Amino acid sequence: MANSSSGMAVHDDCKLRFLELKAKRSHRFIVFKIEEKIQQVIVEKVGSPDETYDDFTASMPPNECRYAVFDFDFITIDNCQKSKIFFVAWSPDTSRVRSKMLYASSKDRFRRELEGVQVELQATDPSEMSFDIIKARAL
Repeated sequence: MANSSSGMAVHDDCKLRFLELKAKRSHRFIVFKIEEKIQQVIVEKVGSPDETYDDFTASMPPNECRYAVFDFDFITIDNCQKSKIFFVAWSPDTSRVRSKMLYASSKDRFRRELEGVQVELQATDPSEMSFDIIKARAL
């Protein structure tokens, strides 16, 4: 199932892990990586349900691009417990140009594979995906 624009396939494990996060809430976050040698998006790391947003941001490499999803629990102004699934396209300014182009050209197709994402976020440095930004986007 290659993407015509970038030739990137999506490993079945990506969709399986995402469904576990969405339906069973068995993961807090998932970090995905493009494996250039095999032209495929794979699961790099899965965060357990008790991990925090800090654990999630610490999983993002400082000089390499990644895709990730995070299941964010929050309480609304009306005191209701809610949850939203965020899709993060992490593309730090310090990463290789080729890598940034590859992730950018594959993002839309990969994102469409993950049905149920409610908020999308593009980040080029940690401040663009701070906890305050996530919280504001959730409400």
